[in-house]
Amino acid sequence: MQWAAGYWRDHPRRSLETFGRQITMGIQAIAELFVDIFKGKFPFNEFIKQCGFMASTAVAPTLLVSVPIGVIVSIQVGSIAGQVGASSFAGAANGLGIIRQGAPLVTSLLIAGAVGSAICADLGSRTIREEIDAMKVMGVDPMRRLVAPRLAAAMLVSVLLCGFVCFVGFLTGYMFNVFAQAGTPGSYTSTFASFAVSGDLVLALIKSVIFGLLVAIIACDTGLNTRGGPGGVANSVNSAVVNSVILLFAVNVIMTQLYNTLFPAKVV
Repeated sequence: MQWAAGYWRDHPRRSLETFGRQITMGIQAIAELFVDIFKGKFPFNEFIKQCGFMASTAVAPTLLVSVPIGVIVSIQVGSIAGQVGASSFAGAANGLGIIRQGAPLVTSLLIAGAVGSAICADLGSRTIREEIDAMKVMGVDPMRRLVAPRLAAAMLVSVLLCGFVCFVGFLTGYMFNVFAQAGTPGSYTSTFASFAVSGDLVLALIKSVIFGLLVAIIACDTGLNTRGGPGGVANSVNSAVVNSVILLFAVNVIMTQLYNTLFPAKVV
């Protein structure tokens, strides 16, 4: 009972401390990113290395998730559209479902699960080996040398993954609708073009940038504050992934609601 009472008394305080620390680190990392780019001191070699690492880590899982998502959306949308006699609108519903929600959600899960865990494990291992302390002693700023390049790489890779999911999801839905559900290519593409506007894609890409930023901040902060040896690295990775997924889903709901409020759908 005493442990439980102490946990519930101290946990909110520790959560607020972690949240404040992550906000501070995020602001500092973004400032370092822009200042270094402006001064020509940005470590592009580390940035390119991290982009290649993140892309190689996340592309294959993204492809394997995007195809089933496109098929599932096509099956559900095609079934409902057929029941109400609106099978010609399957392209519009499928496209909107994938671009507005499917692509950002898949991107958030893959970024948090693949990229975020890799960042946290890398920095956590460096922390418990005291490499971060050694860098500080030698006058090397970890924020500039390690965090800023990973922040920029995560945002870039997240945008590319979101566009990749949109393309694969649309292509999968199109092929499944035409070849498996006896749909017509013309109706699928025409209804898709009528209902899906460029703002939907822009919203998805903006979401992906924010998702990549949040995942990188959470993963870097958790990795740099790892304690407890190898077991602490495992706990940090688990914490980073869980916190990232919860936060990204909440941010996705907020951004979707704001977009629907500020830019309501027009009647075609």
